[in-house]
Amino acid sequence: MEYAELMQRADHIPSNIPCRRLRVNREQWLLTAQTLGASAARLLSLWGSDHRDRDGCFRIHAAWILPDSVILLEHPIDTREHNAAVTPSYPGLARIFPSARRMQRAIYDLLGVVAEEPERDQRGWLRHDGWPRDWFPLRRDAEDQTSCPSDSAAYPFLSVHGDGVHELAVGPVHAGTIEPGHFRFSVVGEKVLLLEERLGYTHKGVARRFTELSQREGHRLAARLSGDSAVAFSWAYCAALESVTATPCPARATLLRALALEHERIANHLGDIGAIGNDAGFAFGLTQFSRLKEDLLRTNRSVFGARYLMDYVLPGGVATDLPDHAPSLLIETYSGIEEGVLAMRAIYGEHAGLRDRLSGTGTLERKVAERLGALGLSARASGIAGDLRADHPWPPYHLLLQKLPGKAPLGPITYPDGDVAARVEVRFDETLQSLALCRLLLEELASAALSSPQPQPVQATIPVAAPYRQGIGLIEGWRGPVMVALETGPDGSIRRCHTHDPSWQNWPLLEYAILGNIVPDFPLINKSFNLSYSGQDG
Repeated sequence: MEYAELMQRADHIPSNIPCRRLRVNREQWLLTAQTLGASAARLLSLWGSDHRDRDGCFRIHAAWILPDSVILLEHPIDTREHNAAVTPSYPGLARIFPSARRMQRAIYDLLGVVAEEPERDQRGWLRHDGWPRDWFPLRRDAEDQTSCPSDSAAYPFLSVHGDGVHELAVGPVHAGTIEPGHFRFSVVGEKVLLLEERLGYTHKGVARRFTELSQREGHRLAARLSGDSAVAFSWAYCAALESVTATPCPARATLLRALALEHERIANHLGDIGAIGNDAGFAFGLTQFSRLKEDLLRTNRSVFGARYLMDYVLPGGVATDLPDHAPSLLIETYSGIEEGVLAMRAIYGEHAGLRDRLSGTGTLERKVAERLGALGLSARASGIAGDLRADHPWPPYHLLLQKLPGKAPLGPITYPDGDVAARVEVRFDETLQSLALCRLLLEELASAALSSPQPQPVQATIPVAAPYRQGIGLIEGWRGPVMVALETGPDGSIRRCHTHDPSWQNWPLLEYAILGNIVPDFPLINKSFNLSYSGQDG
């Protein structure tokens, strides 16, 4: 199947960016994936749903990012054609897209549908022996489990054998306040030969919980999937619902959403640059960037009503408009942060000891990042361009692109080296880029206010969506693209809501970036990626 033919056969699906869907049979599923792999498409997400109550089918869905759109494949698995004792299955994609491997394991844990692979990894990914092996929580006939019998077994980590090789277990419980994750190292001395991760400890049953909420409530749960990406996920959910109901978000609200999203990016980058400096033995960096982040969070509280914007983005708009004092306070805050970032960047660049710790540490080569399907910041630091704000601009970024020349850049910021230093440089550049975008957004807000004698609305009424509709929301969060795939049910209910964080693709990168490094550098390398446990586990 040729790429052009593939695009012609696909129909459009409601989304905030161009998105097309193609329903395929078993043979076409794998052929289409091969075509997409040959066209350098990036696998975004893979998930399953249960439609046996409607047509007797499970469905497997996969989304890819293409240069001109996103394409969604949908493959039905008709259970009426098989004996009830036969496990439903579909052709696995991991041979073409290695990032599919963990997602396929998660699909089995949640839905009981198997990916057919020559050497299928049969270890649980999300289940963790926390529920019976024959109970799949996303099946429609799965009964509620208030308690589950213990079914615990040792997890068979990969291992390396040889003279002087020993294993080092880190986690799942860590010092400090970070979330749980298990890291099993095979080392000689302090040199790392192999790292294998085991995540899933923060699995919260989010997909099942969505089905207990109404369409107008889902954004609150989406915002709490990964707390540092609250704006990105709540906007993605709202974009999906607004697309399904054909409800345009007021123009002023889209500007305010973008302002909140850029604040979220700036806050996380400031925190990360300081924390990376601290892990490299440069505590001064942590104190200074913590101060700058605190300035921004206090400004958030003053202009948006909260330090962390969990409930700012709502279906149809935003919770509040900016208060009268906001523009002057924001400009002052941006100037202070920019001055501090530029001063600290010079110090980071001139500090020989810090540069020695960052440069060449945790290197992820571009060819490895491409093969593993890296997304977002982690990909850009290895020379792979990709940023939905520039590649697939949605409102208001499509407007900003038209007005950017001479004002502010909006394009993927890349560095070729792929080491900790490169990931720090991407953060520095993106922080300055976002500050410039914030100033431009304020200009647009002021210009729009002057052009209208009446206050502009920041909320629109969202009607109840028709049942059995599907919509996609895609937002470029600070880590990379986040996605919400929403299926509506009767009477304003949610039939299925799948959320995807780029950490799914990027956690395996850490297993490669650490190879050949020493164990004491692991905290530094890990922090330079700063991936989400909660967003990955769902």
